[in-house]
Amino acid sequence: MSTRASREIKILLADDHKLMRDGIRSLIGKSQGMEIVAEAENGRIAVELAAKLKPDVIIMDISMPGLNGIDATRKILAERPGIKVIALSVHSSKSHIREMMEAGAAGYLLKECAFEEVMSAILAVARDEIYLSPAITGIVVKDYLKTVNEQMSPLAHLSSREREVLQLLAEGKRSKD
Repeated sequence: MSTRASREIKILLADDHKLMRDGIRSLIGKSQGMEIVAEAENGRIAVELAAKLKPDVIIMDISMPGLNGIDATRKILAERPGIKVIALSVHSSKSHIREMMEAGAAGYLLKECAFEEVMSAILAVARDEIYLSPAITGIVVKDYLKTVNEQMSPLAHLSSREREVLQLLAEGKRSKD
């Protein structure tokens, strides 16, 4: 069990919409074991606050002015890889999800999710787990399987008859045979 379980989880909120930050802050404020240490209205401020305050978890909007959440996540994790970033976004496209996860995010939630899911995500990433919203899990798995299939051996694309002929050639048979 992580040492985070014995103390409050320090959280930084990064979202350009004040109403969103206010709502999350209000709900987390009612939860034990968690504390909002700061808020950022854009990616640049999030990077500065992360360096200064060293939060455990950052809830990061992807689309923000100045510096988007993906690039902010890259910068933050390059300096402090122990911080856990949870993307909270309206974007469910596989390109957004992939970019954020490649940037190092430990979680990805859609803004349409219930608050209980935000709490589950915070607790999961604080335990060094990955958390993906059930709404996007299928997208992530399909994208992963597509990537795996594209990286497979060229032999995997041969028909069973083509593999049989190739094997016979490898065993020394002539094409004519």
